[in-house]
Amino acid sequence: MDGQTIMKLQQLRYVAEVVRRGMNVSEAAEALYTSQPGVSKQIKLLEDELGILIFERSGKRFTGITEPGRAIIEGAERMLREAENLKRLGKDYSGGETGTLVIAATHTQARYALPPAVKAFVERHPHVQLTLHQGTPIQIADWVEKGDADIGIATEYLDSQSALVTLPVRQWRHCVIAPDGHPILKESPLSFAALARWPLVTYDSAFAGRSRINRAFQRQGLEPQVVLTALDADVIKTYVTLGLGLGIIADLAYDRERDTGLKFLDASHLFESNTTRIALRRGLFLRRFEYDFIHLFAPHLDRAAVERVLQGGGESYQL
Repeated sequence: MDGQTIMKLQQLRYVAEVVRRGMNVSEAAEALYTSQPGVSKQIKLLEDELGILIFERSGKRFTGITEPGRAIIEGAERMLREAENLKRLGKDYSGGETGTLVIAATHTQARYALPPAVKAFVERHPHVQLTLHQGTPIQIADWVEKGDADIGIATEYLDSQSALVTLPVRQWRHCVIAPDGHPILKESPLSFAALARWPLVTYDSAFAGRSRINRAFQRQGLEPQVVLTALDADVIKTYVTLGLGLGIIADLAYDRERDTGLKFLDASHLFESNTTRIALRRGLFLRRFEYDFIHLFAPHLDRAAVERVLQGGGESYQL
């Protein structure tokens, strides 16, 4: 590439980042490690060369996107993806089994579902630097979309984002946990009416199928007494142990050997199943070790299966 082409790619990055930051040039400049005047100047140079305005303005502030600007931004995003894919393709062949892999996951997935896959991956790819970020499903989707994470793993939200391709990993259900000796342990089968009589501790509304818990009670015309919400199952279990209430958690988060003093109650007949999903940025070229990590975490997703979904737009694969 000559200097002019490199500069134009940089200008496209500036435009794309300003859009991602909601027209906030200052935030875009910070994310790009440059200055606000520098971003504004390069965008103006690009507009002058193209002969159109990409952004609507009020004084020096960007307030919106013009109609031709929308077409320019769409093309810019496509060109930036292809430029990144060329780099990743080169690294895949020249770098071999070296590089970085950033996984973003919720606490439940990072704590209870991912460890076997992470252990196997590290043993198989010792020269790949694996980084694990924990966050909310909304944060995870944002990190993957922006390229701050290569693979996202969560239950909620991911499949609603058009910029992402998602693949189902496994289904799971909620269970109820109670302190040893709690009266609800005598309820068989467990019912919504019985649960509604007791204080409940469960996930924050953004996590682990919480929306399905809410809907299940609503269908019964009942209002659950949720006294505490938490971001992860370990916090929920702590407060259930202290007697604050009954816990509703993902069944994969209950460990009979470790969770001494807590009893498991099957609630699969009460709550809908939930699907853990892997999220990838649409149009992204995956390196060989990324396919390998996906397969280690979800054995039914080999490279051929993932490629079929990527090529088909992400909607064709079903568990």
